[in-house]
Amino acid sequence: MSRIKGAIVINMDRCKGCCLCMEVCPLGLLELAPKKVNRKGYPYVQQINVEKCTGCKSCAIVCPDGCINVYRKKEE
Repeated sequence: MSRIKGAIVINMDRCKGCCLCMEVCPLGLLELAPKKVNRKGYPYVQQINVEKCTGCKSCAIVCPDGCINVYRKKEE
């Protein structure tokens, strides 16, 4: 039986740490990077559990700055 697996790519330099993506992730796979900021001085979001992502794209849809790209692939 095949399963859909997702991969999230976050443009950390564009992320302003608004946390909207964290709120809508149904699996709670995103968090603010602890004690880290990007070149603009904003805390940014990072993925905490890469293996559990299903590629639902909720995070990418709500991101106001278009910082998140989601890729999906089928695993056998």
